[in-house]
Amino acid sequence: MTVPPKPRPGRVALVAFPGVRAFDVSVITEVWGVDRTDRGVPAFELRRVATAPDPVQLRGGLSLTPDRTLAWLARADLVVVPGLDDHETPAPEPVLDALRRAHDRGTPLAALCGGAFTLAQAGLLDGRRAVTHWNLTELLKARHPRVTVMRDALFLHEDNIWTSAGTAAGIDLCLHLVRTTHGAEAAATIARSMVTAPFRTGTQAQFIEHPTPRADRDADALAEARTHALTRLAEPHTVASLAALAGMSARTFARRFQATTGTTPMRWLITQRIAAAQKLLERTDLAVPEVARRAGFGSEVTMRQHFAAHLSTSPRDYRLAFHDRDTSGGG
Repeated sequence: MTVPPKPRPGRVALVAFPGVRAFDVSVITEVWGVDRTDRGVPAFELRRVATAPDPVQLRGGLSLTPDRTLAWLARADLVVVPGLDDHETPAPEPVLDALRRAHDRGTPLAALCGGAFTLAQAGLLDGRRAVTHWNLTELLKARHPRVTVMRDALFLHEDNIWTSAGTAAGIDLCLHLVRTTHGAEAAATIARSMVTAPFRTGTQAQFIEHPTPRADRDADALAEARTHALTRLAEPHTVASLAALAGMSARTFARRFQATTGTTPMRWLITQRIAAAQKLLERTDLAVPEVARRAGFGSEVTMRQHFAAHLSTSPRDYRLAFHDRDTSGGG
């Protein structure tokens, strides 16, 4: 078997031009611009890239000083486009041209929130699916009718291009990009330092609906059921058993679970088990069948099927790529 190479430190380009959102700039900087090598996170190289070295004006009297010009995109392993304060004003043509050339070279592009408008202006989303903030979907459809705008997803990937929904979903996407390139433990370490979840499942629908007192009570019961499952992943769980913990019928539980999280109970459980298995594969030398048991898959075969479906790899190849050789076995 060929051993996959350990992921190299990522060179990440933050594309800056007048109108990009300060919040998204901060998210990108927090994920890739903070040195966490003392906690096992790779040494990323984040560069602020613009058409010229002059400060880029942001809303609220803030400014961003670039440290590279657009030519640096040729060296980047990932190009990230922040969202926008103004979706009516087009991005500078040199920026759009640089993004087209980066995509032609095969460099992954990621747009946070309204950054999808910038990629759409460059023609990079024509004939492709994309997502943006739920409140901007109709505007994106109207301005760029050749883009297939999806309403519900937190983030989407198509043809080496990533787009994400509003605000917090940009954090989700950035952590996901770290996780898929450098492993679940690196993403979890960054998430812990940001005091945010390593990943969220579901869709934007969970954030559009307005809470009610009944919904609050349901949320507490659903949270208790999720906590029970998370602390006992190795045990078998069904919709009926989790519903009983929440004091609901299976049908009511499944309906309210999806309304709250945007996904079904079993899909959520599989996602949690994959994440647990990733950490065990990275942190311990436990045999793969034991990892499968502890994560709740029951068998290596079942775990392998889910890894193939969700991560496009096998548990053994994942360990070869991301296992921390300084970690003692056992767990």
